[in-house]
This record gives sequence, structure tokens and C-alpha cells, in this order.
Amino acid sequence: MSDQAPNAAFAAARANYPGAERWTYFDVAARGLVSVGVRHVIDSYLDHRMADGADKPWMFQLAEESRERFAALIGAGTDEVGLTGNVSQGINAFGTALAWRPGDSVVVCEALEHPANIFPWQNLASLRGIKVKAVQPQRGRVPLDQVCDAIDTSTRLVAVSTVSFAPGFRFPVAELARHCRDRGVLVLVDAAQSVGVLHTDVRALGVDALATSTQKGLLGLYGSGFLYVRREVAEQLAPVYLSRAGVRIAAEHEAASGDPAAFAYAVGARRFDVGNFNFIGAVAVRRSLQEIAAIGTRTIETRVSALARRLAEGLCEAGVPVFGEPSCPDRAHMVAIGESLSEEHDAVSDAMLLALSERLTAARVRHTIRRGMLRLSLHLYNNEDDVDHAVAVAREFMANASRRPAGAGAGA
Repeated sequence: MSDQAPNAAFAAARANYPGAERWTYFDVAARGLVSVGVRHVIDSYLDHRMADGADKPWMFQLAEESRERFAALIGAGTDEVGLTGNVSQGINAFGTALAWRPGDSVVVCEALEHPANIFPWQNLASLRGIKVKAVQPQRGRVPLDQVCDAIDTSTRLVAVSTVSFAPGFRFPVAELARHCRDRGVLVLVDAAQSVGVLHTDVRALGVDALATSTQKGLLGLYGSGFLYVRREVAEQLAPVYLSRAGVRIAAEHEAASGDPAAFAYAVGARRFDVGNFNFIGAVAVRRSLQEIAAIGTRTIETRVSALARRLAEGLCEAGVPVFGEPSCPDRAHMVAIGESLSEEHDAVSDAMLLALSERLTAARVRHTIRRGMLRLSLHLYNNEDDVDHAVAVAREFMANASRRPAGAGAGA
């Protein structure tokens, strides 16, 4: 593909996102923009639902197609993907289906994980008597060597994010998975901050389970998600919640029950499907997955990672405290601004950072505050102009800050 071809594809994609013109939108780590195409299919679905009541088999088919497209996106088999409502539901579904024994342990770096990948394990510690072994972070990163050192004969599972929600560094998942596979330890990843933005191949990664939601990198809606479980693992699991959707019955109708006393779980991760799906969420992500696939996640990752490096380098040159080296190899599509992580989730106590956040917002640079840092995150609809605008705003802010009299507040 020539350089002009991907540039044209990204320009066309950007035109499909009106929000990219209203904002310099660097907030996919919170939620992605919704495209014109996604809005169109939602409107069409609602028109049909309103006028005709909708056809149930058609609705199930749309949900099935969303499953198929997600499976194709991550290199999985269709039967290895379950439909969920969010990351938390996916992690809980997998975690509670494991045959835990008292004394078993799960390894997790709680200090850098989103609560979605913390509370399920603490709950299982209370309910099943498992042990949560917390690894301490280093320089805002989950240290692979310490994760591996924490694994012992009691360890059943390691739970980690592919990319941390703050400060946004990649984790070497494939290396961990190889280490764990040799020891019979399972690996589950929270991929909410990577899937759809970064190329994801579950075979190459070697993970046993992957949970994600659809409102971030998959550019869909809240209330919808996917759970990948490697077939060999899924076939050994018994879900805690079970409905007709998770049962294998010869009859195709959703209300058929067959012989309830002789039920069999659905194939693979389909056993984790519960009840009616979020059909409007499935309609939305079915379309957004098509739009993502039209460009390709390898191309998206290359483009967005380069933009993130450009942003980090420009901010650093402007005197902004970028967390981590601007060109650090584990930077993905996020740039965090600040000196260090704090316990504050959506607040920042540093007066200068707070003033910079206010200035960025006034200049319509959409971002979030996480763990005491400003977080800027990019996707396929961003371009060089977005980056240059944010850098220019930050440069002007820092220049004005340096001219303030000694002792003046950051907001002066």
C-alpha cells in the first residue's frame, strides 16, 4: 500500500466522525467518537423497531454478525467469543467459571489496574478463599519480571491489562503468556484500552481469555462487550449464570428448552451468553467493526502510534512534563502528562496541571484526568493537525507560565 493510500483512507474515515471537527478529540481511552455510519444503522434499527416491532430472528442475526466480526478482528474462532455487557461482566464471567480451590492464587498489579480487573478477584477471595497476590508497579509500569516471580504452584491465573488505563503503557503480554503456558497458569487480559486501536491477534499473544467493551477503541456504545476464551479452556468451564443462550439444544428457537435435566453447555465461549442481547449495541459495533476492518488494525496502530509519539515529543519540547520518555518503546496511543501517578482517579492536585487542563479544554482539546495526570488518547480519526494544535496550545500555556512573577499561582 502506498503512503497516499492509507492517508486517503484516514482522511475519509475522519470525515465520517463529525465530533473530530468539533473537537481535537483525544479521549478514546474514556470513550470513542461515534461515526455517521454507526448513527445511520442505529437510526435504521430504531425506525424498524418503532414501526414494525422488529423481527427477533433478524435481531439475533445482527448480534451474531457482531460476534463474527469481532472474532475476525482478534484472530479467534467465532465460538470462542461470548457477548457481554462490558469488561466487568466478561472478567466476572470468566473468573467465576474457574474451578477455584481454597489457597489458589491470582496475580495482579492492582495499583495500575482499572477497578474492573480488581474487584472480581477480591470478591472471589471472599467467596472462594483464593489469594490475591498484588505486584507493585515500577515507573508507572507492570514489571514483567516481578509478575513472573510472583507465580508459584498456587497460581491459577494472571490478570493484566494489555495497555494500562493510566498512564497508558503496553504490557508484554506474549512474553507473559509463554511463561505461564509452560507452568499451566492461565492468562486473562483486560483489552479495553487496546482492541480496535492496536492490532490484536489472540493466537500470537497466547492468552487464554480477553475481555473488552465496545465504547472505547471499538467505537461503539456503552452496555456492550465481548469475552474471548480459548476453546480448550472454555470447554472446561461452567458458567455461574446460565440461560437458554448458553445452552446447546437441537431446536433453534430461543424459547426452546429441550430436556432441562440433560442440558449441555453451548460450544466454547457461547456458554457465557446470557438472555437477550443489547441489540442496539450489537447493531452499532457491527458497523464500527466493519469500518475499522476497512482500514485494518495494523495500519491503524502504525498511524496512531506515530501520532502519539509526535504528540509526546511536541509536548516535551514545549516544556510539558510528559510521563515517560517521548519515544519510549512501550508507548501506545496515549500520552500522560504529569510527574507521577497518584491515588486520585479523576482529579489532579498539581495547580499547573489543572490550569493546563482548563486551557486545553478551552481550546477544545478533549482529554481526561486519570490518576493525577492529564491523559490524551488517539484513534483513527485523529491527524497531524490535531497533534499540532494541542502542542501549540501547550506551548503557549508554558510560555505564559514561565513569564509569571515568582510566587504567582498557576491559574494567575
